[in-house]
Amino acid sequence: MASSSYSYDEESTHAPFFILTLTAIFAVPITYSIFKKSPELENTATRIESDYKPRDDDIIQAQRRKQKRKERKTKRIISACVLWGVIAYMIYLIAVTQRTVPQIWDPYTVLGVSRSASEKDIDRFYKKLSIKYHPDKARPDTSKNETLETINDRWVEMTKAYKALTDEEIRNNYLMYGNPDGKQSTNVGIAIPQWVIAEGNRWAVIAFYATLLGILLPYLVGKWWYGTQALTKDKVLLSSAAKLFKEYKEDMTEGGVVSALSAGDEYADILRGSKADSGSAQIESKVLASGVLSPSDVEKLKSIDDPIRRKTLCLLWAYLARIELGDEDLNRQKYEIAPTAFALNSSFSSITLPFLHVEPLLNSYHISQNLIQAIPPSASPALQLPHFTPALAKAISGTNSKTPLTVSRLMSLSPSVRRSLCSTLSESQYKTAMLTASTIPHLVVEKVFFKVVGDRVVTPGALVQLVVKARVIPPGTPTTSIPPVNPADLEDIDPEEGDIDALKGRKKPVNRKRKNSEGKPIDLESKDTSVQAPLAHAPFFAADHAPRWHIFLAESRVGRIAVPPFTFTSFDKPIFTSDNKPTFNVVTMKCQFQAPPQVHAYPFTMHLVCDSYVGFDSKMDVVLDVRDVGEAAVVESEEEISEPDEGESHNISNHASADANSIADSLAGQLQAMKTGEVPKPKQKVAKKAEISDEDESDTEGSADDTSETDTETEDES
Repeated sequence: MASSSYSYDEESTHAPFFILTLTAIFAVPITYSIFKKSPELENTATRIESDYKPRDDDIIQAQRRKQKRKERKTKRIISACVLWGVIAYMIYLIAVTQRTVPQIWDPYTVLGVSRSASEKDIDRFYKKLSIKYHPDKARPDTSKNETLETINDRWVEMTKAYKALTDEEIRNNYLMYGNPDGKQSTNVGIAIPQWVIAEGNRWAVIAFYATLLGILLPYLVGKWWYGTQALTKDKVLLSSAAKLFKEYKEDMTEGGVVSALSAGDEYADILRGSKADSGSAQIESKVLASGVLSPSDVEKLKSIDDPIRRKTLCLLWAYLARIELGDEDLNRQKYEIAPTAFALNSSFSSITLPFLHVEPLLNSYHISQNLIQAIPPSASPALQLPHFTPALAKAISGTNSKTPLTVSRLMSLSPSVRRSLCSTLSESQYKTAMLTASTIPHLVVEKVFFKVVGDRVVTPGALVQLVVKARVIPPGTPTTSIPPVNPADLEDIDPEEGDIDALKGRKKPVNRKRKNSEGKPIDLESKDTSVQAPLAHAPFFAADHAPRWHIFLAESRVGRIAVPPFTFTSFDKPIFTSDNKPTFNVVTMKCQFQAPPQVHAYPFTMHLVCDSYVGFDSKMDVVLDVRDVGEAAVVESEEEISEPDEGESHNISNHASADANSIADSLAGQLQAMKTGEVPKPKQKVAKKAEISDEDESDTEGSADDTSETDTETEDES
């Protein structure tokens, strides 16, 4: 009976396959993660070209490179290189060892005959071989190191091969078991080298596995787990988020937000060691002398006892006010803490939301703008333009002006007046500043309204969409070059019945009202596009940042947030051409929320805030008219009774002159005729239509059969 035996891989012929497979399991996903395109917005947006370089540009660029190094996958790249090196070495070992591995026994190869040879051909060929290789006739060839034993072994193999092809029993053994001698014992090789289980190496192997499974693996898993648990979704430390929560106040100012941001624990890594106290007095004296702090901000600064936090706050104010600290290390720290403060401010914005207070949230958004542009609160927004200094900004704003001159107001001036105000700038500096201003993505709201998909009115508890139609019009764009808005672009089209992809949001519904020169619908609305704005022009900020736009609804009378912010990072249409010229496309932003449970006309204030540029916030009053479910049924029923022509929708008296036969042609008229046997009278229809028209006329635009507009539409922004 055949038996099975097990042996370790003493000659390392199987172990390379095992190691190759195990290494590939780790190498492939690590390599994929390295080459996978980063989802970060900062890695996919374009950049505004500018030749402006601030005074400390070399320090800022060095800090940007440092930030990028943190984001790089250095450890993974090194690991992948090591793993692929192991894989390459295993492939080499496999190629080398396969040359010495015994091949499968094949009688045709042993005899050197073709597999198509007949039995007579094999007999004839075997007789020829016997004349040459039979031990009685062959002689050892010393040049090939042959011996009598070698000759005998070779003839035995030839004889065995001949019988395997001619003898029926031996041939059956070969076909069934692969060996002419019948079933053989099985030798199972374990892909572990012999030295691993050798007596002298036993304790070393045990120590290796104990270290790997008992120490290294738990450490790596624990580090990963506690690392993820120690960060919030905004990627700040939980301890920092807790401190920001304690700093929150309902009436906190923008300066109060700056003070709160200095409480983060992340600064300890930046100001560790001797950096914690070095230069603190020097920075504080310069900041206090600059005059950018309000009395409450000065009091807050002096009340801080923690040296690291106090120095951090001074560095934040020095960064915002662009104060030269007179020391390269201090200037480096000044620019290094700004991205950290920006991340903490994003977390602080999230912390303000549960309290539903508008002022802290807006102040947090404004500090985001200030950090990106390195401008202190309440300073002139013109400072975000290249080469503009506080002295120049103060000069163009005027000493009697209560509010600083915004970039939009500056660019709205005539070119001659604008150039005279900026007379201290050289021609090249002035052109650089104006070019930067003309590329700022200023989002101008064209229309805002509420709608419920498939319904004409908003009912209690319905899912409402706040639809914002806007265009990017950079400051200083000549009025003559701004095309008028196509009215069809201001409509929001509901998906057609049966268009599953549009209903599920996988594509956009087609606006059939947009026609080309041939009168055919333009299907631009159906194209699935997502276009980002260029990276924020922020020469002082030591990191790339993609602009975000926040939209939320507030109750102005009580200063509370009604609908939390919706954040938009891209648009459904291109806003700039390839050469940075505005397209003036109408882009659509939608915020979906649940309507209030009570019937009422709710006045809100819509806020639209960009987190990257100062002075471009917009807000407008909107009204959400929630109506009774029964009224919605009346409107729906009226739409079924009659779908008037475009001219009829503006003249109720035309409905009174319609005869009974035209009414009976409608679906509702036919149903009523079937039930009662009578055709409905025109007067009943006119009275009902007039009643609805008086109530809804101010809220509904377009004809009665236009489902793209709703009767909950608000007043347009002029």
